[in-house]
Amino acid sequence: MVNTNTARDTLIELLHGVERFNTEVFPQNRELFASLANSQSPDTLFIACADSRVNPSMITQTQPGDLFVLRNIGNIVPAYGEMLGGVSSAIEYAVSALKVSHIIVCGHSNCGAMKALLDPESSNLNKMPTVASWLRNAEAARAVLEASDAGPASVRSLSEQNVQLQIAHLRTHPAVAAGLARGTLTLQGWFYDIASGEVVVLDETSRTFIHVDEAIAKLRAQQAAAAPST
Repeated sequence: MVNTNTARDTLIELLHGVERFNTEVFPQNRELFASLANSQSPDTLFIACADSRVNPSMITQTQPGDLFVLRNIGNIVPAYGEMLGGVSSAIEYAVSALKVSHIIVCGHSNCGAMKALLDPESSNLNKMPTVASWLRNAEAARAVLEASDAGPASVRSLSEQNVQLQIAHLRTHPAVAAGLARGTLTLQGWFYDIASGEVVVLDETSRTFIHVDEAIAKLRAQQAAAAPST
């Protein structure tokens, strides 16, 4: 049975947080919020797991208005036509209406969705039929790991493979495919380790995850190569 006093305490704490926002945070950022009051123009669609330990704005050190955030169980993107709904419409809106330049899919360590995919029985998926149905959109990631010679699948290896799978699913969405063809959109996969704070980035050429500094160096090299010669 839920302890009603504890539940009320949690709600009271949330409301105290709103009070602090209204009296301290908002006044200090009044100009920022005024600039956002009537429109938004984020550069990035950030697709993350709904896990409470993952905070996209904190990880990227961004401000309100910088990220258009889409969160769900397992940072999953169903292939276009499989489950048309909130995820598909958010992607379409971000690319077609907001004109984002980047889409990031971010997996993370100790992911409950990936644990359930590895061991459905101990995760009681039979009692969560909607979750089980949703996780079928990540099933191919487990199949790839099981077919590889890398040894037993771990939650991390499955999470990383799942990021690659969801990037592939993204490419099936018409708005994304059009943006990629025009050269106005880039896709990137990340993996965030909660315990260490480290973020590694998917290098699609090698299909491995590399350190952030290496990813930055690669992007700068591409930028320099694309710059017109003088």
